[in-house]
Amino acid sequence: MDSQKINCTVNSCKYNNCGKQCVLKQITVTPMNNCKTQKPDESMCSSYVNHNL
Repeated sequence: MDSQKINCTVNSCKYNNCGKQCVLKQITVTPMNNCKTQKPDESMCSSYVNHNL
């Protein structure tokens, strides 16, 4: 079975494992409202939670 790998360097995220990877089994990626740049900034990780919360 194929499996996806999620690499995340967002250190402020609760689910980031020391800047190496996301420890969630699944993330949700959503489109940004009114953003049609055809670049990565059109999407965001909706699973993000600040580690201070």
